[in-house]
Amino acid sequence: MKQSIRAVLLLLLASGVWASCTQKAGPQNQYKTMLTFNPGEEAKIEEAFLSLKDSTSIMLKAGNYKFDNLSIAQVNHILIQGEGHDKTILDFSSQSQGGEGIRVTDVKGFTIEAMTIKDSKGDLLKINKSRDVTVNNLHAVWSKADSTSGGYAIYPVMCKNVLIQNCYTEGSSDAGIYVGQTDSAIVRKCKAAKNVAGCEIENTSNAQVYDNEFYNNTAGFLIFDLPDLSKRGGHVKVYNNYIHDNNFRNFAKSGSFGTTWGVGNASPGSGIIILAASDIEIYNNKIINNNTSSITIASGFAVDEKAGEKINANYSPIPKNVNIHDNTIEMGPEFPKPAYEHRIGQLLVATEAKLNELDPARKNKRIPLIMYDGITSNILTKGTALNPDSICIKQPGDNVFVNADFLNIANAAKWKPNTNFSPFQCK
Repeated sequence: MKQSIRAVLLLLLASGVWASCTQKAGPQNQYKTMLTFNPGEEAKIEEAFLSLKDSTSIMLKAGNYKFDNLSIAQVNHILIQGEGHDKTILDFSSQSQGGEGIRVTDVKGFTIEAMTIKDSKGDLLKINKSRDVTVNNLHAVWSKADSTSGGYAIYPVMCKNVLIQNCYTEGSSDAGIYVGQTDSAIVRKCKAAKNVAGCEIENTSNAQVYDNEFYNNTAGFLIFDLPDLSKRGGHVKVYNNYIHDNNFRNFAKSGSFGTTWGVGNASPGSGIIILAASDIEIYNNKIINNNTSSITIASGFAVDEKAGEKINANYSPIPKNVNIHDNTIEMGPEFPKPAYEHRIGQLLVATEAKLNELDPARKNKRIPLIMYDGITSNILTKGTALNPDSICIKQPGDNVFVNADFLNIANAAKWKPNTNFSPFQCK
């Protein structure tokens, strides 16, 4: 009997059946069509992207590839895979015109992983109106961190069920990782450096951002809700991240990125910025040496005096239900030099000076760790409650909080930022 079993096994191995069964466990073999390409076959690859059928995987072997752009649209169950971010390199620096490096539109079940994409004129990877999206072990970088860079390195927008993990972004003139107008997203175990914003969650609901490192950006992490977009954000949890040394100059482009509502408003030296976003929880993060403001909570009125005219079902300018607790927060001894040249940075420098002027007992302390612009829903309701929007802070230590009283900042006689923390302490 044992000899018979051994004979059958030898026959299976010889016929390739055993090998075939083993291969089915691999991710590529979940796909009906499997294509493999090498450097030098760029024309074939571009054609393959344009003619993809459902359930196709494309393997790009190790080496350097040069493309104008790549596009995938209206297919399902697609895998684009390299042999590692340090091995498979897609270079878009020779683009003849602006645009994305890789554009993905209306795809259900899209995965891209294990490669580097670099130096497009526009966004590096834009994934639009897709669902069940995974971006894994992808490096998306520009060689220069300046206004000639594209806006977004990894950019899912108007999607559902997005996972971004083990990625690295650098050089974006807006955000390295940007998740916009999306429902259900996870960003984890990623790194972002030398972007204007390391990571941004914008008008996105049901998001979790954890176990990331955002450093050496203008601002480490942003949660924005902006007007005139297709959906409202909220229910965002941010935890176990290391957000540090984000003191880089703001090099956002003029025009779309530098407008009233753009990331050009982010002051150098910002750790986390919450702008007009609600239902947010920030906890168990290390927020270190972001030397203008560790955490900023701001209303839409801080950047646009006409924000009240933009209120609708998808937008309110007032942040509500913001819970900040149990973070480790430290700031350096002085503002970074680029903050003095930035409009919002100058307001924060002035806030520190005004606090110390009003209270000589502070003895020239730094601006407090958490800066709240103090513009509440009272401006809309004519109410008088001290904390009508449920800002809840539970942070140990001294010099934790300032209500910056931005409503009165233009009138020196009336402007009175204060450190009265009690209305905002979690009950």
